[in-house]
Amino acid sequence: MAFDPNDEILQDLLVSSREILEALDKQLVELEQRPDDKELLNAVFRGFHTIKGGASFLALTPLVAICHRGEDVFNLLRRGERVVTQQLMDVVLRVLDSVNEMFAHLNNGVEPPPADPELLAQLEALAKEGPAPAPAPAPTPAPALVVAPAPASPAGGDSTAGDITDAEFESLLDALASGDAPPAKPAAPVVAAAAPADKMGGTDEISDAEFEALLDQMHGSHQPPPAAVPAAAETPKKKPEATIASTLVENRNPNPRAAGAPEAAGATTPTATVETSVRVDTQRLDEIMNMVGELVLVRNRLTNLQTGMTDERLAKAIGDLHMVTTDLQVAVMKTRMQPIKKVYGKFPRVVRDIARSLNKEINLELQGEDTEVDKNLVEMLNDPLVHLVRNSCDHGIEMPEARVASGKPRAGTVLLAAEQAGDHILLTITDDGAGMDPDVLRRKAVEKGMMDAEQAARMTPQECYNLIFLPGFSTKAQISDMSGRGVGMDVVRTKISSLNGSVEIDSELGKGSRILIRVPLTLAIMPALMVIVDGQIFALPLASVAEILDMDLSATNVVDGQLVVLVRDKAMPLFYLQHWLTRGQSLRPIPQNGHVVVAQIGSQRVGLVVDQLIGQEEAVIKPLGSRLHGTPGLAGATITGDGRIALILDLPTLIRHYARRNFREVA
Repeated sequence: MAFDPNDEILQDLLVSSREILEALDKQLVELEQRPDDKELLNAVFRGFHTIKGGASFLALTPLVAICHRGEDVFNLLRRGERVVTQQLMDVVLRVLDSVNEMFAHLNNGVEPPPADPELLAQLEALAKEGPAPAPAPAPTPAPALVVAPAPASPAGGDSTAGDITDAEFESLLDALASGDAPPAKPAAPVVAAAAPADKMGGTDEISDAEFEALLDQMHGSHQPPPAAVPAAAETPKKKPEATIASTLVENRNPNPRAAGAPEAAGATTPTATVETSVRVDTQRLDEIMNMVGELVLVRNRLTNLQTGMTDERLAKAIGDLHMVTTDLQVAVMKTRMQPIKKVYGKFPRVVRDIARSLNKEINLELQGEDTEVDKNLVEMLNDPLVHLVRNSCDHGIEMPEARVASGKPRAGTVLLAAEQAGDHILLTITDDGAGMDPDVLRRKAVEKGMMDAEQAARMTPQECYNLIFLPGFSTKAQISDMSGRGVGMDVVRTKISSLNGSVEIDSELGKGSRILIRVPLTLAIMPALMVIVDGQIFALPLASVAEILDMDLSATNVVDGQLVVLVRDKAMPLFYLQHWLTRGQSLRPIPQNGHVVVAQIGSQRVGLVVDQLIGQEEAVIKPLGSRLHGTPGLAGATITGDGRIALILDLPTLIRHYARRNFREVA
C-alpha cells in the first residue's frame, strides 16, 4: 500500500512522532538509570501511547501492534508489577529501533512491514510475566458525579488527567456523530458515572482497556456497567453515551466553547491561546537564504562602486543598505538555526549500547545542548560526532578492573560539550580514560611504513596525536566490530574540513584525551580573505587564516625535501599557491619579498605565498559547475564586489592533495 507523502495528516504524524521518538531515545536510557522514576515511566508510556493513537487513525496496523505491546509492558512497570532490568531495556530499545524503521518507510511513502515476530513474542512474554496483580476489591456503588458545563480541569487532578491523544479524541467524536444518540443537553448538568478514585486523583492517562471499554459501550450496549451507576438512579438508556462523551470532551478540552458547551453562568471566559510558531518547509528557508545571499552580493557591488565617490547622500544610502542587509542576513540565519541537542539526543543510546557490548561502565555528560547551529551543520555533524564518541568509549575508557587498579572510579566519563565562540561553534569530546602514548603512535607509524624512525623521533607529541587521522592508521592489535581497521578518523577529518572546520587533539597519558572541533555557524555565507594569484582572484575562508606576514622569501631552507621558513624561531612549511593553482602553466620568477598567508590546518601552521591581498569580504558560497565539481581544493565559488567570479579554496584538502609534490622555486 502506498501513501501520499504530501498527505497533511500523515505529515502531522511524521513531524510529531519524530519529536517523540527523539525524546524516547534519551528517556529510555535515563529510565535504565532511574527505574523508580514514575514521572519518567509515565512520559515513556505517553510516547508509545501517542504514536499508537496517530497510527491507528491512519490504520497503520504494524505500527499499532508493536506500540500496543510496548504499552502493555510499561503498564506493568507503572503499576509496580515489573521492574526495569537491562534485559528488559534491551528488548524495549529494539522496539524503538523497529518503530524508527517503520517511520523510515512512511517517510518514503510506503506502508511499513510488520515487526519481527520474535520481538513481538518477547514483548508478549514480558507483558505476561511478573507477579500477578492483587485481586480487585468487590465493586461498591459510587456516588454520582455531577459534571458542570464548563469545568476548568478534572476534579482533584492535574491538567493532564484523563488525557487521550488527538486521534483518539477525533475518533470518539466521529463515533458520536455517526451514532443515534442525542447530544447532551447543555442547559442542564449531566449526571456522569463516577470515575475510579485513582483516575480522579491525578494519574495522567486512561488505560487502553478503559478507552476500549468506552468505545465498546458507545457502539454496543449503551447501558453503563452496574458498578458505575447507583441502582436507584433512573437514567434513560441513551444518556450514559452522551455522559461519557461529555466527560472525555471536558477532560480533553478545558475550553467549554471549543467543545460546543455554553458558558456557565458567572464563569470567566478563558483567554484564547495565540499560535506563536508556524511550520515552514526547509526548502523555502533555503530559497530565502539564497535570495539574501544575492542581496549581499549586490551590497558588496554597490560598496565597491562607491569607492572614490564623494556624494554624501549616496554614501548614506549605501550605509543604510549595508546595515539593513546585515540585519536581514542575521535574522534569516536565525530561522535556520537549530539547537545542537538534535544531534546530542542519540548519544545516550550510543554510549549505552557500546558500554553493554564492551562490558564497560561509561557515564555520558552533555553540556551546551541549547547551543544553536545551522540546520545543515546539524545534519553533517552527526556522523563525525558519533564516530568520535565511539572512539572515546572504545579506545579511551578502560575496563572497570583496570580503572580501579589505577585508582580511578569504575565508571568512566565521556563529556560532550558545545559552545558558541564568535562566528564559530566549538565542540569538545573529553574522556577520562587511558590517554594516548606518543611513543606508541611513533612506533606504529614506523611499523606501517608511514615514515622512518628518524622522522618519527623528531615529531612532537601533538604531531603524534594527529597520526590517528591518517588513512589506515590504528593502534588496535585486533580488529573488532567497533574498531581496528584504520578507517574512520581520516573520514572524520575530511568531513570536518569540508565544513571549513578544524579538528585538534590533546591528550595526557593515564589522564584522558580531548578532541576539539571548530566549525562555522553557517555554510551559506562566510567571511573570506580575497587574494590574487597569477592575476586570478581566490577566496580563502577566514576561519583557516591565522595571520598574514610580509617577509623576505629568500630566507628559506629545505628540510627533508620541504621548503620551510623561520617564523618566531620555528620552522613553518612554505608553499607557493601559483604552483598549485596554475598547474605549472604560467610559473613566474619568485619575487624577493611577498605576502604569506599563514593557514591553521589542525594543529599545524603552513605558509601560503600569494601575489596580492585585496581584503576581507562576505563570500556567498555558490556550487561549482559540472566541470569543476569534485576538484580537490575547491569548496565553491562566489562573486566579488567588482562583479568577477572567485573560486573559494578548501585549504585543508588543497594542502593534503598538493603538498606532497614538494614544488620548488622555478628560476
